[in-house]
Amino acid sequence: MPTPIVLITGYLGAGKTTLINRLLSESRGRKLAAVVNDFGAINIDAALLSNVSDEVINLKNGCVCCSLLGDLLQTLSAILRRDPRPDGIVIETSGLSNPAEIVRTLLDPVIWKEAALETVICVADARTLADEPTLADETLWQSQLAAADFVALSKTDLVSEAECNRIRATIRGRKADHLVHDMIDGRLPSELLFAADVKRSPTAAEMPPISASHFFDTVSWTSEVPLVMTKFQAAIGQHAGVLVRAKGFVTFAARHDEPMLFQLVGRRATIARAPAGATIGQAAQLVFIAKSGTLSEAGLIASLDRCRADHVG
Repeated sequence: MPTPIVLITGYLGAGKTTLINRLLSESRGRKLAAVVNDFGAINIDAALLSNVSDEVINLKNGCVCCSLLGDLLQTLSAILRRDPRPDGIVIETSGLSNPAEIVRTLLDPVIWKEAALETVICVADARTLADEPTLADETLWQSQLAAADFVALSKTDLVSEAECNRIRATIRGRKADHLVHDMIDGRLPSELLFAADVKRSPTAAEMPPISASHFFDTVSWTSEVPLVMTKFQAAIGQHAGVLVRAKGFVTFAARHDEPMLFQLVGRRATIARAPAGATIGQAAQLVFIAKSGTLSEAGLIASLDRCRADHVG
């Protein structure tokens, strides 16, 4: 399986390092490597993180989206050669970086086989946006927001309710509301970062039950019969407006001997050949995550049932 990458972007001082600090210190047993891009010659961010992990690599005195892009790829290659490999890689861009080129590079099929871009998070500073509302008109801030799968709104405790509502309205002009989440003290719901582990294929009995937490509802669905791709794409499109994440294995009737790995993160969906060696016990094994109360379980299951190649009607 490829090693998942979480890319964290956001304006200067938004709280990116605080988020990474939480990820490294509260990794829940996951071994993470962090790549930090300090624009200046002094590695401030790497120094702040070094006390929580030995797996922090600094790229300094340049911008990872342009002059240091080659260095980033070399660094990733070195990380992936480690034995054992890390369970995930977190990349922090400089606050002056436009992440679009990094995203395009990490989505390259050759890189994807070894290190798959899992999630792009943009940290937005509520206090700064309240004090400097013209920041929302800046091209760089807009490019960081546009590249993100999710927006982590930091420092909401430092603004009034009216200010927070105005900021959310500004962000909603560019990102759907279900893709914007408050970040308190660097903490985000884990569902937004690394998706469920699909290194092995669980049996139907092992699939997690439908559950609800304070933040999210989760629906699991399986099928012994391959799916029709066009119907599956239509079903995902029907529910994409509320889905935060979806991931799993799926086999399509047109190519029933070639299992695929499906992932949806925010509004970005990919279907790629399943990793070599993955044991697929059923034709489809999928998990869907949405904010609590926004996803119709019955409607989702019904639309997925209609994707089965043996469905009549």
